[in-house]
Order: sequence, then structure tokens, then C-alpha cells
Amino acid sequence: MNAANSWKPVIGLEVHARLETATKLFCGCELSFAAPPNQRVCPVCLGLPGALPVLNAEAVRLALLAAIATNCRIALESRFARKHYFYPDLPKGYQITQFDRPLAVDGSLNVGTTEARTSVRIQRIHLEEDAGKLLHETPWSDVPSNVSLIDFNRAGAPLIEIVSHPDLTTPEEAAGWLARLRQVLMYCGICDGNMEDGSFRADANVSLHREGEPLGVRVEIKNLNSFRFFSRAISFEIERQASRLSAGETIVQETRLFDSKTGETRPMRSKEEEHDYRYLEEPDLLPLVLQKDEVEALRGALPELPADRVVRWEKTWGVPTADGEVLAATRGLADYFESVALASSPRLAANWVRNEVLRVTGDRSADIAAWSVTPDRLASLLRMVEKGEISGSAAKEIFELLPTDPRTPEALVESLGLAQIHDEGVIRAAAEEVIGQHASQAAAYRAGKQQLLGFFVGQVLKKTGGKANPEITSRIVRELLG
Repeated sequence: MNAANSWKPVIGLEVHARLETATKLFCGCELSFAAPPNQRVCPVCLGLPGALPVLNAEAVRLALLAAIATNCRIALESRFARKHYFYPDLPKGYQITQFDRPLAVDGSLNVGTTEARTSVRIQRIHLEEDAGKLLHETPWSDVPSNVSLIDFNRAGAPLIEIVSHPDLTTPEEAAGWLARLRQVLMYCGICDGNMEDGSFRADANVSLHREGEPLGVRVEIKNLNSFRFFSRAISFEIERQASRLSAGETIVQETRLFDSKTGETRPMRSKEEEHDYRYLEEPDLLPLVLQKDEVEALRGALPELPADRVVRWEKTWGVPTADGEVLAATRGLADYFESVALASSPRLAANWVRNEVLRVTGDRSADIAAWSVTPDRLASLLRMVEKGEISGSAAKEIFELLPTDPRTPEALVESLGLAQIHDEGVIRAAAEEVIGQHASQAAAYRAGKQQLLGFFVGQVLKKTGGKANPEITSRIVRELLG
């Protein structure tokens, strides 16, 4: 039996999200991570003596939006602190963060479908600066393999840390909640969500206990910056702890790293406690004081969040939840769908955007606003389908041309002769010819084999190049066979 089956996992997340500002948190250095190493630095972010930090107002605004979007209680006065630890990529020897008086507390964010949602509590959201970056592998041949270099371009970049309560119980649920949080932050323009370059990354705290017993010893898995590895790392850690506990061994509180090559976690360091960091109040920064009306103005400016959009689409337009979740994946895609839906049939728009548009745009759906097929052009095409002016197959033929042909869908239909035939005389003549060519099938239909109706309708559509109106065709074929 799997050792983990007799133990209950408890998972909490600490998520770091880099804020979408033009400059760093406490200085005017440009945030440009493609720049050559150590070119976006100044005395403030390098921690040189006498340099004084100045708080970035845009970073505060974005952090507040994150707090509002996750239903947090916002502190009208919060304070900054110095968190002391000594790493090579931390130029000051401490990190400016928030400790006992954070920006926001007591929030929540749901995970799961509308039918089976789990509310995950958020303990706190606070502002802090990022460290630099250690380069262990470099492209320069004159750097020995046992030497690490430091790039301080990232030092001082603005972050928010979002700390959840340990309300998650499975790797899949944790990954789902992390994806939902990332989606919300990207919707609001708070963070670009790029996990590869580290602008969105998570630490997972994992412990095991038996039902009814106290929580177990917590182990932290550090810097998980890939959804692919996120679930694997937590799954391995659950199995590792379960095996040890089942064997009567104890779990050591520590920080571990995930090795993607072996699929295992390995020790990094013993887990520090808060007192190990020697937090001190930041003497160079005044308390962050907010006005209630400013906070409320931001609350009113918050965009409609994806989960709310999915519910509204289902209630007002009848778009199924599963379709809505796909269409609300990014704000750009959701805006595109809504524009098409408002100018045509919402259900038809949902079907076409999910199946045809995403088939073409694929991973570029986040940038769909720049796609050559504007919502107006697609809506024009769908209105013709809805009115019966063209068939579904003709619409798909036109759709394939839209990205490269600047003509309107109406002009394309006319030039290609794809307009649907509604003339009953034309359709009746084609149906009579088809029935005459398939006398044995006609006799079988009249003898009771009603399913052959579809065969005859299909043959008439084929004879008319798919242009005959299917409803009129079906009625006329029934009359002729009757």
C-alpha cells in the first residue's frame, strides 16, 4: 500500500510575484532584465553607505490591487522592516520587507470549478524587494567552472509575497490554486506571470499528520518556478515524509530544493525561524499611510475577475462553465470573446472562439488583441451563419481566409459563391434527381428505414456544393419520399 495513504497532507504556499512597474521598489533604476549584467544598478539598490530608499507609488498601487482582488483586509498604515540574512546576491546584507505590520491580511481565493470550489485563506500580502541573481553557469569561457558570478540588475525589483494558510491538501489542488492566483494577477496587470524568468515563483510548505492529530513538522520546498515541476515536487515530498513517518522516523524542519532531473527534493539548509532573521524596523522609510477613499477608488477600478466572468456568461448567455473557463483563461481572450458575443450569438461565439480561434492562435491567445481577425470581422461571419445566409462548412472555409485576406466576410462569400441556397425550386429539383438516382434507398425509407433521411439530405447538400439550406432540404426530401 502507498505509504502516503494513511497520512493527511497539509500544504501552504508562499508566492512571490514581481510587480509590473517601470522602475525598482526604492530607486529609479529601470527594470530591464535583458540588459547586460550589473547595468541597471545605483547606490540605493546596491546598498552603498548614505543611499536612501524612496518608495515606488506604482508598486503600492499594484500591491493594493492584488489585495483587493484576493478579498484581503487592507491596513491603512503598514511599516517596512529589515530582514537580515547574508547571501552573496543580497548587496545590503538585509532585505527591505514588511514584517509585523503588513499591507494586507485575512484574504481568500477560491480554487476548483463552480460546482466544487474550495476557499483557500490568504494569511497576508506584503511588499518587499528582490535580491540579485547568482550565475553558476556562464557563457564566458574565461570564467572557471567552480566560480559563480552575481548580477545585481534584479536587486531591488518590487515584489509582493502572498502567503496562504495551510488549507490545501493535494498537489493537484495546490497547483490549481497557484494557477488561479497567477491568472488573477495577470488579469489585473499586476504581474506578467512569467515563471521562466522568475517573475512568478512559489515556495511550498508541506507537512503530514494523521486525522485528529496535531499538524506535523513543516518542510519548505524552495523556488518552484514551473507548473510542470510544482506538482511533482510536492508529490515526492509527501511520499518521502510518509515513508519516514511510517518507519518511525522523525521529520526535520528544513528547506529543500527540487531536482527536476531526478524528480526528488534534496536538503538546502535547515529552516530558519523568524528570530534568525533579526527583523528591525526600517529607519529610512516612514510608515506607509493610505487614505480610505484612495483604496475604495482602486476597488472600483478593479477589472471583472475571471471567475466572475464565467458565472455571468453562464447566467446571461447560457455559456457552459467548462467553455467559460477556457474563454476566460486570459483577459485578452475573454475581452475578444465578449466583443464577438455582443455583436452576434453568444453561444455561437463561444463555440467558434473556443474551437476555431484557439485552434489558430494557440499559445498566442494572450495577445489576441493584435490578431488580424478583429472581433467585428468574426462577428460578421457568425451573423451570416445565424441568419442561414451561409452554411457552417462555408463559414469555416471563409474563416481560414480571414487572417490573410483583408476583405470583409460578406465580400468573400460573394466572390467565392458560397451563399446558401434558399430557392425551394432549385432545392426540389436537386432532391428529385438524388431520389431518382437512389431508388432502392428510397424504397427502404418508405418501408420504414427512417434513418436514411440523413443520407438523402447529405446527397442533396453534396449536389449543391453544400449551399442548400439544410432545414429546407430536409423538409422537401420528406415530402418527396412521403
